Amino acid sequence: MTIFTRTLCGVALIAAVFAGTVGLRAEEAARPAVPVAREARVAGDDTRTRFVMDLSQAVPFTVSVLADPHRLVIDFPEVRFDLPEGAGAEARGLVGAWRFGLFAKGKSRIVLDLRAPVAVDKVFVLPSVSEQPARFVLDLVKTSRSAFLAKAGEATAAAPVASATTPGNKGDRLAGGKVKHRPVIVIDPGHGGIDTGAAGTGGTLEKAVVLQFSRLLKKKLDALDRYDVHMTRDTDIFIPLRERVEIARSLEADLLVSIHADSVRIGRDQVRGAGVYTLSETASDEIAAALAERENRSDIIAGIDLADEPDVVTDILIDLARQETKTFSHLFARTLVGELSGAAKMVKNPHRSAGFRVLTAHDVPSTLVELGYLSNRLDEKLMTTREWRERMSSAISGAIDRYFAKRRGKSAALRLSVTPGAKAD
Repeated sequence: MTIFTRTLCGVALIAAVFAGTVGLRAEEAARPAVPVAREARVAGDDTRTRFVMDLSQAVPFTVSVLADPHRLVIDFPEVRFDLPEGAGAEARGLVGAWRFGLFAKGKSRIVLDLRAPVAVDKVFVLPSVSEQPARFVLDLVKTSRSAFLAKAGEATAAAPVASATTPGNKGDRLAGGKVKHRPVIVIDPGHGGIDTGAAGTGGTLEKAVVLQFSRLLKKKLDALDRYDVHMTRDTDIFIPLRERVEIARSLEADLLVSIHADSVRIGRDQVRGAGVYTLSETASDEIAAALAERENRSDIIAGIDLADEPDVVTDILIDLARQETKTFSHLFARTLVGELSGAAKMVKNPHRSAGFRVLTAHDVPSTLVELGYLSNRLDEKLMTTREWRERMSSAISGAIDRYFAKRRGKSAALRLSVTPGAKAD
């Protein structure tokens, strides 16, 4: 073999190796990334316990229960568990301990050892939004042994994955519960009774304006025949803020819209326009903070000061459950701002946030709408005209319709397959 021939063979071998390497890299690049679990925690007590796991991406799942000993099994496609050492060893609430790992090729499993019989109250996956990771959430409640055994070996119906562009509702987030065919909407006319709210320069009272507007909004939503619509008050009565929250929760509302009309002492002639507010621990600006403080005083006006009472949202739910509700609240708020911008004058930075007590339901997406400023003569005049009320109520009902239409349109594509639960671990 000549030197030239040997050189050609060497070049050919190197080329073959290079081509194979490139081919492997291309194949690896084309292969979908394995989801990664980076954090998991258990919170709650002996009555209700929540398991949460952060994921690099949303994944389908199946949940089943096994008896004697009592266990709950969560099956995923292959997941890489990048969890801290000792994860799962600590007992909390209804969970004694939990373990995880690759169960079979392409299949990962988490097993929760239970300290008592449980029922699955909620189970869902949220996609990653902004800086937040995707999140698997499982809520367990204590149940009887007979009820637990009746479910042993069965797979819990998997909830659809909520999308960042697809608002979820209570029906999306419940597994094994009552299926709701029509979203439930609660309209909350602010103030009422002894609490008149803001007063306009011409004597218009906020409690009267928002009640009249809320009745019209309910009428328009009822006419769509797609929703079950309720109001926290339909007459001139006082209802504490916390009771308004509980009304929405007792109805298993998919959306709470609280209607108000603002006022300012300084800049009455300049400050005007509608605004949309969502809940936040920290106010987006001084105006939002002052507004929330005024609205939260409603209970004090009627002689009921709830400032020192425990929050409606417990420490556990503040940290966990409110996260998904916050996502849905912001989605609706953005949709609403888009609709209102084409129908009315809006304040600068129309989507704001602050600690409104009426928005604190941990499992009900909630938004507060300020129709305008009664302290501004033009806004006050507009709010008392039928034409303005028609235009604004149409915009809000349109936003609500768009919000739920997105979910209905995407739910079929996002529906997860359910496979029988495994019998052993």
